[in-house]
Amino acid sequence: MRRALVPGITAAALALAISACGAGNEPKGDGGEEGTLSGTIKGGGATSQEKGQAAWVAGIQDANPDLSVVYEPVGSGSGREGFISGGYLFAGTDSALNDDEGELTGAKEKCGGDPIQVPAYVSPIAVVFNVEGVDELNLDAKTLTGIFSGKITKWNDPAIAATNPDATLPDSAITPVHRADDSGTQENFTEYLAAAGGWAEEPSGEWPASIKGGEGGDGTSGVVTAMQGSGYIGFVDASAAAENDLTTAKIKVGEEFVEPSAEAAAKILGASKPAGLNDNDMAVELARDTTEAGVYPVVLVSYLLACPTYENAEDAANVKGYLEYVLSEEGQEVSAEEAGTAPLDRETADKALELVGAIK
Repeated sequence: MRRALVPGITAAALALAISACGAGNEPKGDGGEEGTLSGTIKGGGATSQEKGQAAWVAGIQDANPDLSVVYEPVGSGSGREGFISGGYLFAGTDSALNDDEGELTGAKEKCGGDPIQVPAYVSPIAVVFNVEGVDELNLDAKTLTGIFSGKITKWNDPAIAATNPDATLPDSAITPVHRADDSGTQENFTEYLAAAGGWAEEPSGEWPASIKGGEGGDGTSGVVTAMQGSGYIGFVDASAAAENDLTTAKIKVGEEFVEPSAEAAAKILGASKPAGLNDNDMAVELARDTTEAGVYPVVLVSYLLACPTYENAEDAANVKGYLEYVLSEEGQEVSAEEAGTAPLDRETADKALELVGAIK
């Protein structure tokens, strides 16, 4: 099992080719002074980072006009593959790089040392639904697991009715929508179902072939498109839900139902444990089964991957400068404002900056 640790409708292969700098907020380390960075760096990965990447670039693009950053939102799995193969100088992933499938070993060989893995932000995963006559929906983990495993098939099922006594639930079929691609968002969602709802399958970025029924959407945009159908339920990054006016469900935590928000999602880090495999790894094991009041547990921690050393000095300076901006107070703020992410606490961000600042 992986350790824990979108928005706009765009093709997954669409690149964000944009000018960027590394020092709009005077980040630490070399390569971050205004106007000193030039050249092109290419990264790719999590579609959930697409809007955050655009926000980071928009916030700093005037400082180093000679630097071009290209980020391809191809999905977390493809991002990790591209980083390991050398196609990307950095990558974004909603599922932490580990050695379940030899990824960490491959990245270490590519980088010539332990790869740097730092959190970029915390983001809630929204459960979205479209049911005629139903504007609010409360769900617990067990019921949500029943829906996505194909065991709960009607909207007026007793399990759904029990947590929605005031709703007029139709006697109609439920169509659950999952991701058709290898998705970090999907892996985090199924990890929540496994930890809190009794999900019997191995959590994975790829949807289990053993589960029949439902529909698969290609990328976040595919799920958003499918959600236009009546009777559908799915899961997307909360910022994608907001941007596309999708209705979101509340999730039961303890004795209350909590809506997806950046503030509620950020609280889960306080209940979670470090899970890094080396000194360059800041992965965390999320407490997805928490009952702490006010915590929204269906979340992902989105990570950034980089090498500690690069053969080309310009690449090293540019990757370092760009990631320093992402982790700076300004970078975290613009992502929160534009993408609805939960900023890292400064202790976590400063530790990440220390690792990124050592890139050479």
